[in-house]
Amino acid sequence: MFISHTLKTCFYNLYVTVRVCVCVCSLTVQSVKEESITTTFSEKQEKEEEEDTNQIPQLTLEEVQAWGESFERLIKSAQGRLHLQQFLKSEFSEENLMFWLSCEDLKKETNKTTVEQTVKQIYEDYVSVLSTKEVSLDSRVREVINRNMLEPSSCTFDEAQQQIYTLMQRDSYPRYINSSMYTELIQSLEQPNES
Repeated sequence: MFISHTLKTCFYNLYVTVRVCVCVCSLTVQSVKEESITTTFSEKQEKEEEEDTNQIPQLTLEEVQAWGESFERLIKSAQGRLHLQQFLKSEFSEENLMFWLSCEDLKKETNKTTVEQTVKQIYEDYVSVLSTKEVSLDSRVREVINRNMLEPSSCTFDEAQQQIYTLMQRDSYPRYINSSMYTELIQSLEQPNES
């Protein structure tokens, strides 16, 4: 009887130990996999920005002055986005632009698995109330996003992206156009290069 009870206890403890080990291992694998997705997404964004920077033609005075005519011209210009991002970084308010750019990248993605992973990452980075880079969205748009999260697609954040675009157009854009950074950029292009 004692041997039987001891064996049962031993097997039970072994079972519990193995079970715990399996759970911990699977959590570790999932955590590493999610970290890999996050790292891959961040690295992809940085690589694309680096490639954009390397492929951008030299700025002209006409192009920079065109940014002052409309937000659309600024945001459509690769260099315009970089300069706006630099300005917003200096104000510690680049999350709206980063969210908008992430949504643009999401729209280009066709792989379903990558879309789902990217949607989750964008949500965690910019929509979640726990995020340090949370963008300002009204409750109606948040509800739409939460419904869309049930079946993630490249259109999951369309309404939110439009709302953030409008916010940047009304708020960030005028601040940038009236900033010393923009003024100095124009002045540097107006003056001939002296060697």
